[in-house]
Amino acid sequence: MVLGGRSIYISLEVLIAVGCCLGNVLVIWAVWKSGALNKPTFCLIVSLAVADFLVGAVAIPLAVIVDIHVKIPFYACLFISCVLIVPLQASVLTLLAIAVDRFLRVRIPFRYKSTVTKRRSWFLAAVCWILASVLGFLPMFGWYNHDTLAHYNSTSIDCQFIAVIPNTYLIHFIFEGCFLPPLAIMIALYCYIFFKIRSRRAGLGPETGTYTQKKYKLASSLVLVLALFVICWLPLHMIKSITFYNQNINVPSIALYFGILLSHANSMVNPVVYAFRIPKIKQEYGKIWRRVTRQQQQADTNSSRTPASNTTDSHDGPRNDKISSEGGANDMTPEKN
Repeated sequence: MVLGGRSIYISLEVLIAVGCCLGNVLVIWAVWKSGALNKPTFCLIVSLAVADFLVGAVAIPLAVIVDIHVKIPFYACLFISCVLIVPLQASVLTLLAIAVDRFLRVRIPFRYKSTVTKRRSWFLAAVCWILASVLGFLPMFGWYNHDTLAHYNSTSIDCQFIAVIPNTYLIHFIFEGCFLPPLAIMIALYCYIFFKIRSRRAGLGPETGTYTQKKYKLASSLVLVLALFVICWLPLHMIKSITFYNQNINVPSIALYFGILLSHANSMVNPVVYAFRIPKIKQEYGKIWRRVTRQQQQADTNSSRTPASNTTDSHDGPRNDKISSEGGANDMTPEKN
């Protein structure tokens, strides 16, 4: 990529990183303040928000370092490249856990609360992160580009993601093994969920119908999160697959960078989805917004009053001092006998 194009790419990455960090911190704060952390589904939503936050706080800065081809030791470059993979795997596994949670909510409605507890949800989230770390760091245990290490005379290389991570790992393992199968399972689970919810909505009373409607809305919101995840990540995976299976095709670098930006932007859009689709988070967003605007209005009011008060004090200073020396303003009133 030419220098001007790289500058634009880095600038966009910085904007996306800021959006990821601010938006997902707001999600975590909103869920915590609303008390929704007591519900298993929201424990998993927070886990997904943490993954999205790490994309902005860790993955994007490291991706920029890799893109500018910094000369560092081979295994340091390999470690950085593995870190870039972990949030993706954590997101896929957490989305799968959320789909299973919603499936159980519909499949065993009367045993759901006793089966799916808050502690078990946090345990499941931890398992997702541990498994994501193991999958992401597999190249550190030997599944890396040995040719790159042999090509350089020293142990230091111009760090590039494709120079250390083999395409066999990215395509056969990450995409075909760890992305497509969970995606197929999630689609099947959500199809079952919507089929069961729709079949139960007919012939229900008003109260039960309202409760079912809430479940339907939450499930549809989570499906939207899943759909955006696929839309944002699939182009990059497809580009990698096309160039892997047909090496005669030359994909323009701008298409590759667009796919990278789109995959990173996915971590920025989820907080927007939560804001418009999930009532608990939406209400807490509203409270935060009203608090911020109220403080801003109060600050503006205080700043507008300050010059007037300073002017009054400057003109009335000597007279006030005189009153104070004679016993205070209240002593100006005559005493009652």
